[in-house]
Amino acid sequence: MAGQLSSTPVTMLGCDMREVELAAALLDLGADLRLVGFPEDERLKRALHFSDAREAVRGTEAVIAPMSSTDAAGRVTAHMGDSGLVIDLTDAIPLLASGTPLLIGVARPIIRGLAAQYNLRLVEMAEIPEIAILNSVPTAEGAIQVAMENTEITIHNSRCLVMGFGRCGTTLARSLLALGARVTVCSRSAQDLAGAYALGCEPLPITGLSARRDFEIIFNTIPAMVLPRSYLRHLERGTVIVDIASGPGGTDFAAAEQLGLKAIHALSLPGRVAPKTAAAILIKTIPRLLENLLGEEEHGSES
Repeated sequence: MAGQLSSTPVTMLGCDMREVELAAALLDLGADLRLVGFPEDERLKRALHFSDAREAVRGTEAVIAPMSSTDAAGRVTAHMGDSGLVIDLTDAIPLLASGTPLLIGVARPIIRGLAAQYNLRLVEMAEIPEIAILNSVPTAEGAIQVAMENTEITIHNSRCLVMGFGRCGTTLARSLLALGARVTVCSRSAQDLAGAYALGCEPLPITGLSARRDFEIIFNTIPAMVLPRSYLRHLERGTVIVDIASGPGGTDFAAAEQLGLKAIHALSLPGRVAPKTAAAILIKTIPRLLENLLGEEEHGSES
């Protein structure tokens, strides 16, 4: 691995503590690292630090954007540099050579479109099974922590609804059951509902959600509008919603505020509540992924 990454120009745009640890690991593997929005850290002194993303990506062979991704306009929102620093991925992408790997947590539509337009090799790190499965643990723990901080009841014996039964939903439901919660899982998928039932949860088809309003805590993992005003207005005022879905989430947050409901959009939980664990997940997977991507690129150019 070190041989493949040694002296390879790699640019990292923005960070939280996860990416700081990953950057240190890549430097140890010999990468020629260019950083934007990173803190002054003794371990990162060997890297080149930039304030302009466009300068940092010139001649690079791979770009890593944060797991926390960008806002809807393509700007990186997580960085530990100057408070006034703006890292606009849409400015940097046109400067990348065709075929350059671009790694990011989840790609917003504008990033996805530009990556296709400039023929980049877009990799959404949050969708890599190994990362997604491992990240589901700190995500679930963080979601439960947010719920505990915003309720006046115990998780034990609370009436919890988990929207979605993917990787995070499954781990979250299992963790809530272990704490003694009464867990209902809502999904469109009959297979997911069967899995929830087998786990010990009450299955609830999404078509039947409107008739169920007796939950004290709702956790949403579905990145689509599944908790609209028409449903929220029937909930008890003390209901707490913890939405961990990417993008705009699946909750009408404006309606929740108007209705007096506490709704928290809790994003990037692994990096916030368990940065050491979250960093270890990236260090385990990303260097190997980069080696494979760059190796494929070299093989393709030879042929």
